[in-house]
Amino acid sequence: MLSLDPAARRDLGIAFVLFALMATVPWLADTYVLRLATTVLMYAVLALSWNFIGGMAGYPSFATAAFFGLGAYAGGVAQKLGAGMWLAWGFAGLIAFAFAAALGLALLRLRGHYFAIASLVVAEVLRELINSATDLTGGGMGLNLPLRSGQTVQQQADFFYWTMLALAALAMMATLAVQYGRLGFGLRCIQQNESAADMLGVNTTATKTAAFALSAIFTGMAGAVYASWVNYIEPPDVFDVLYSVKPIVMVLLGGAGSVFGPLIGAGVFLGLEEIVWRRFLEVHSGVLGLLIVLLVLFLPAGLAGLAKRRAKAAVR
Repeated sequence: MLSLDPAARRDLGIAFVLFALMATVPWLADTYVLRLATTVLMYAVLALSWNFIGGMAGYPSFATAAFFGLGAYAGGVAQKLGAGMWLAWGFAGLIAFAFAAALGLALLRLRGHYFAIASLVVAEVLRELINSATDLTGGGMGLNLPLRSGQTVQQQADFFYWTMLALAALAMMATLAVQYGRLGFGLRCIQQNESAADMLGVNTTATKTAAFALSAIFTGMAGAVYASWVNYIEPPDVFDVLYSVKPIVMVLLGGAGSVFGPLIGAGVFLGLEEIVWRRFLEVHSGVLGLLIVLLVLFLPAGLAGLAKRRAKAAVR
């Protein structure tokens, strides 16, 4: 359960104010800005989700693209078979959660770069499976999703903004619950020294698997919402390796393991993406790799950690 200590109450208050401010965006923005804001919220969901396993537990997971693509296709196929949109989104989250829980029992026995490589391969395996299941998923031809009828372009934009905002808020509440609960304590112990945590009585297997599954459920739902938002998906799009790399950059940029670091990182990342990287498409992947190296070397605690250090220095 969420602790009621001062730090938890402070972060809960900050989160409430932050999301209340974001709720005013549809009344202040045009369709283009609203699309960017919706993308920021989707990035925030991916970053918050990765933070459970990568930031809190210290496991370098590259499985985000696998969960995102699995959720997109689970939600899309469910709608194709007649399920309602909301039901399809929930189904996508459950499928991603169950898949990650089963996968985690096997992959989380690995550590370091062995785990990173194994988790990276998962998206490629799923992509090949989706490509081969042409009758159900459309294979390489992609999958068309039903349009929401009776709504203007602005109403469509508002709807998906509110949906991503609600999903981001759920991911934030889960982050607060984990951060100030027993699961968060266990994850921090694992990050510091997994062998010592095991000796102290922490069920490391169950703790890591829970974090891995949590990182999947919100990502899978975000993939399903994204599929409904764009109305058409194909394997190279939703299983793109950048969906695994971008959340890592966002969390490192904002502050790995922190509560609000993923949100900060998502906002700054999209700003960089819009201002700089879209002008240099040929070196986009190279810039991402260089940014990761620079963050690890010169800003290991992210922008959130830098702000904390400056605040402490000001107090002194």
